Amino acid sequence: MGFESFHLDTRIAAGVKAVGYTTPTPIQEQAIPVVLEGRDVLGIAQTGTGKTAAFVLPILERLAKGTSRHVRALIIAPTRELAEQIHQACVSLGKNTKIRSVAIYGGVSKVPQIAALRRGAEIVVACPGRLLDHLDERDIDLSHVEVLVLDESDRMCDMGFLPDVRRILSAVPAKRQTLFFSATMPRDIRALADRILKDPVTIQVGVIAPVKSVSHALYPVPDGLKTELLVKLLRELPQGRVLVFTRTKHRAKSLALRLERHSHRVAALQGNMAQNQRLNAINGFRDGRYDVLVATDIAARGIDVVGISHVVNFDVPDTVDAYTHRIGRTGRVDRTGEAFTLVTQSDGLMIRDIERVLGAPIERRRLADFDYGSFSPDAQPQRSHPTASRPGRSFRPRSPVRRNSSRPRTAGAAAYASGKSHLGTTALPHSGAPRPTSW
Repeated sequence: MGFESFHLDTRIAAGVKAVGYTTPTPIQEQAIPVVLEGRDVLGIAQTGTGKTAAFVLPILERLAKGTSRHVRALIIAPTRELAEQIHQACVSLGKNTKIRSVAIYGGVSKVPQIAALRRGAEIVVACPGRLLDHLDERDIDLSHVEVLVLDESDRMCDMGFLPDVRRILSAVPAKRQTLFFSATMPRDIRALADRILKDPVTIQVGVIAPVKSVSHALYPVPDGLKTELLVKLLRELPQGRVLVFTRTKHRAKSLALRLERHSHRVAALQGNMAQNQRLNAINGFRDGRYDVLVATDIAARGIDVVGISHVVNFDVPDTVDAYTHRIGRTGRVDRTGEAFTLVTQSDGLMIRDIERVLGAPIERRRLADFDYGSFSPDAQPQRSHPTASRPGRSFRPRSPVRRNSSRPRTAGAAAYASGKSHLGTTALPHSGAPRPTSW
């Protein structure tokens, strides 16, 4: 099936061809016909599945049937990077039309945004805070909106944007088409979807576990040696772009500086940076000026860079959902990728939760010729009782994971089974008993 099966306007079809799209992804194949029919959609899909084009193409098709100086489509995104990415998709796919798009977000001057609105933008891609500023100052009129898109709604919830989103909803017409996309469906997001969607078509694509095109590995290490281990790991990786995640803004900045001292072409991406610095970091990573980007979860939300070969969790994320979003930066669409996680003994409970979602133990590796000091990566530490750090949570021993021999294994799993691994690493021994979860 190709994009020609959607019978798009010839100008939009030319834009599709120009950006190199050939075969629709599953979310595009399922969502585009439904959106073209004017139905509301509840799309549940993780990052990297191609959902941006799944709503941008039908919007362009709708708007191409007539011209207007009013805002006819409003797309809400949680971060500046994602808003800019969606805006660029609108520009690229609609370049042969007269449809105008504008991105509205904080951290930059309002003046160009106001000027673009006055020239007659039909598509507005906005972050909630800055959009409310424009609404309060009467710079924008949303009374003619025909299509409303809420993208990555779960992240908007995580960032505390739901009250802002509710205010925005009161400014758009009740009679409209609404497209609601989220990677997960926590209770408050489900309640919002139920309230704003009318007889929606639900489309769910690969959201229970992290993408299957990514292999996973853990590198047990003491916290004080994590930077040294990362430096050696990066030196032995094949050439490619590497995205490194840290838990805090300060650590992202300091880690990037330390990697730079080791001659890596590296940039940091964190929330305290000015917008022009953030764009420089992302664009430099995208065009190859930087091989390594060190980022926090929120800052990296919406990064869409082709060719990220590896994601490294310098710090273990706080939730399984965060792990899924992080590693979704590699192995996107039809590509493969690897996710490495540096783990300390205090990370055992989260690793257990991640393994439960993956449905199998994650391969443990040690880096050859690395001085771990007195720390033994292949030690089998005594498993601590989970309730010691999670009061009120009951504990049930986990049964060993049985692997179906007929099921295809990822590259990482195959390496583990053979006792071999790339990068000069060695898979840690496994006796067949349940793997300890203290790492």
